[in-house]
Amino acid sequence: MDTNNTAPANAAPVNRAPVNAAPDYNRAPYIPPEYTPISMWGYFGYQIVFAIPIIGFIVLVVLAISASNINLKNYARSYFCVLIIFAIIAGIVSMILVTTGVGAAVFSQMN
Repeated sequence: MDTNNTAPANAAPVNRAPVNAAPDYNRAPYIPPEYTPISMWGYFGYQIVFAIPIIGFIVLVVLAISASNINLKNYARSYFCVLIIFAIIAGIVSMILVTTGVGAAVFSQMN
């Protein structure tokens, strides 16, 4: 029985990293283009664009459906969900004001 720990002569060489090799923290990891993060100024700019009354809503829907960047698509979808929630809350509050007569009293005081 062979107790020698050497590889046979016809075995392929094994490429192993040195045991004491430190990871390279200075090198940025590769991120595919569809997953690149949006910068803080990017979020700020999209927030301003989405706030434009009609054009912003059109841009919001287009980006929520067909943006190539996953992060931008998710941001547009979340902004759209917030708009829907605010519209539902505004509808509920206006229905309560109309049915209780408070809305008529408030609007009659304005004239």
